Amino acid sequence: MTSTMTLPRYLANEGRSAHALSGELVALLSSLALGVKYISQMVRSEGLQGATKYTSNTNVQGERVHEIDIESDRVLVELLDTTEQCALMISEERESIIIPAHGANCAEYLVAFDPLDGSSNLGSNIPVGTIFGIYRRASPVGSAALAEDFLQIPRTSLVASGYGIYGSKTCFVMTTGNGVHEFTLDPAVGEFVLTAERLRTPERGSTYSVNEGNHASWDKQTAAFIAGVKGADAVKKTPYSLRYVGSLVADFDRNLKRGGIFLYPADDTHKRGKLRLLYECAPLAFIAEQAGSKAVDGVLGVLDIKPASIHARCPLIVGSSHEVDWFMA
Repeated sequence: MTSTMTLPRYLANEGRSAHALSGELVALLSSLALGVKYISQMVRSEGLQGATKYTSNTNVQGERVHEIDIESDRVLVELLDTTEQCALMISEERESIIIPAHGANCAEYLVAFDPLDGSSNLGSNIPVGTIFGIYRRASPVGSAALAEDFLQIPRTSLVASGYGIYGSKTCFVMTTGNGVHEFTLDPAVGEFVLTAERLRTPERGSTYSVNEGNHASWDKQTAAFIAGVKGADAVKKTPYSLRYVGSLVADFDRNLKRGGIFLYPADDTHKRGKLRLLYECAPLAFIAEQAGSKAVDGVLGVLDIKPASIHARCPLIVGSSHEVDWFMA
């Protein structure tokens, strides 16, 4: 039987609860959820439409861009713009800040997103995803929003985050600081319905997720930890099993629900890691902490890192508290 608690009903209820969401925030979350529906349909039909083709472009990260990356970016920008509740946007696919056509001066919130994380895996039928974070601006509402509004410590400015994941089912996972909730797209009614409320990550897991092809350039901390989880030790309940898809959202989603640890650490080539703070690491760290797990860069909590630029990179070690504490030790 289909759940009757749809995402629109849930957001409406939250707007009336003790943890009341503002109408502006509800509008942004609703538009992002609609964007995930659109992108889900594009992902499912991309093989027929040839959307796995690369364009001649590279993004600000120097990565090759698929046609579906550009289309996913366009969908989210247009939907967020029409809410008139978004002061500024940043996207992995665009070098500069996006200034909406509507409502930039009067809007309270900023949105950062990776429109289609892991799109290089589409040809292999591996799950991919959309990641977003909604931040509160620092400059006064009514004045022109500034690029510096994004350059705040996420713990004090991030008010909501989430991701869409496109696999055997399409899910929308989100938090507004009141637990982590999962909604699954029911194709029969065309709505996201609540399928898991207040998700909690197990305190410890038995798997680790990392690209071991980079082991030669890891620092001593990462190398020692991986050696530890691979060693045979009855007390530590090792060895752990390696589970690595190579699609950030897919690996994160599995560990969020089953426990374990995901690592994309700094190395000799990427001194500050490869993932981006504002639209990958911080949004996922917010979800992780709300689910009872932890996210660090190897020194600091991810949510305590002040970004130096809108596309700042960040090492990411995220997962069950036992494994993250072990890594830090």
